[in-house]
Amino acid sequence: MRTRTVTTIAVLLLAITACSSGSESDAKPSPSKPATQKNTPKAAPSPDKPRSFGRTFTFTDDTDGVTMAITVLGYEQGTFHPQTSADQEFGTTGYTWAALEIKACLKKGTSGVTRYPWALAYADGVRIEPSTVTYGDFPKPEYPYEAKMRVGDCVRGKTVFAVPAKQRPERVLYMPEMLDVPVEWAVPKA
Repeated sequence: MRTRTVTTIAVLLLAITACSSGSESDAKPSPSKPATQKNTPKAAPSPDKPRSFGRTFTFTDDTDGVTMAITVLGYEQGTFHPQTSADQEFGTTGYTWAALEIKACLKKGTSGVTRYPWALAYADGVRIEPSTVTYGDFPKPEYPYEAKMRVGDCVRGKTVFAVPAKQRPERVLYMPEMLDVPVEWAVPKA
């Protein structure tokens, strides 16, 4: 009798566990699956070659309902000389400061911007990210480290990079997490 009771309880527990785990798996994703879907923003087809400065890239992230327009306005290298040189700041030799002027406009939704999805790409494969330091004598207006935006807001400014003084980047890359492929602008020859 005792064996039969234990067996019956075991069968009932298995049935309850099977039922409850079935309903939990419907309600929550398993740990091995991501909790959110991959964002698939809509954007104009990417051109075969990088965009020219001043040409806007507009994309929509359907997951968040955000439409953003991004533009690279200009690039300058070695034309400004802050009190602290790039070599002094980072303990390097042969580096200088460069500034990238960018503009972002929020067309739809609620979002923000930061300088960290930007990079400079060189012919040899090197990519340089924005400087983590800023000084009062850097070119103005400065692009924010991070800024929240409302529909209709635009943010424009310059972000600074420590770059090799004798090289010029080929492309500017915009690489937010929501895009699978970086957006590119060609850096004009000096």
